[in-house]
Amino acid sequence: MPHNGCPHQCTFCNQKRITGQSSQPHGNDVLEAVEIARRSLGEKTRNAEIAFFGGSFTAIDREYMKELLSAASPFVKSGEFYGIRLSTRPDAINREILDILKESGVTSIELGAQSMDDRVLMLNKRGHTVGDVLTASGLIHEYDFELGLQMMTGLYGSDRNTDIATAEKLAELKPTTMRIYPTVVMKNTELYDLYMSGMYKPQELESAVDLCAELLLYFEEKNISVIRLGLHDSPSLREGMIGGAFHPSFRELCESRIMYDNAVELLNENKITGGTIEFFVNPASVSKFIGNNRSNIKALADMGITAKVKQDSLLGRYEIKIKDIG
Repeated sequence: MPHNGCPHQCTFCNQKRITGQSSQPHGNDVLEAVEIARRSLGEKTRNAEIAFFGGSFTAIDREYMKELLSAASPFVKSGEFYGIRLSTRPDAINREILDILKESGVTSIELGAQSMDDRVLMLNKRGHTVGDVLTASGLIHEYDFELGLQMMTGLYGSDRNTDIATAEKLAELKPTTMRIYPTVVMKNTELYDLYMSGMYKPQELESAVDLCAELLLYFEEKNISVIRLGLHDSPSLREGMIGGAFHPSFRELCESRIMYDNAVELLNENKITGGTIEFFVNPASVSKFIGNNRSNIKALADMGITAKVKQDSLLGRYEIKIKDIG
């Protein structure tokens, strides 16, 4: 639902490019999406949600919102699907809206908080405040919806400290899920003009990976699931993007950074400065340990370490054990 319902034009926003879609969906489109899910998921639909993303769902025309919900609701009430997930603005949540959503079978509400710094929100013309995020999150919890929160790193006017503070404040709201999006510069946005004038310098990919790896660990330690790291890749995004921290496998880069940092910490603890070392990792983490284009193996080699990767299914996702074999 590109930009639908949003009364503001944020500095960074070109939703049609980001979503790869310019037309608005209707009830029949919901039914078509459900039918596709039926064919691909089979009985797994019982654990699936029908999701509305891209715009501010609860800020769209009320009758249009009800049309979309009415198309999705029967599949939830019949038990064929688990629920309905939607994203919206923090200032587009109130008790009347939540009553409608609860009756329609909505289970999860994600708020595009983006920052918990009022100055950053103002500079990026978000049109809402930190107070709106706090109020909306409290109401969502009160109505017993699953709360999801979304934040952006590298926004105009923000820095590493601001982004870390945002993560900490969002964690205090006890969301079940988080999405983290490093800022990218899109054509036909105010941020593009700021970038071209030299007033805005986007995050470099390396610094974004470093920060987001730290945030990923932070949220997971708080038992908050990070369900998205980085924008979804698409041809329209590639065509419209001219700068910023984007990589089609951004999460993989962050998880590889965590594995590398853990490996280096182990080497330092054991005062190993060179030689051939066996690194034992969980089978699901082998590619993350090796790194994109073998980046971690190459970085270890630059330290004088020849890495041999072994599998151990008893280890955790980021856990590593080492053995010095000479």
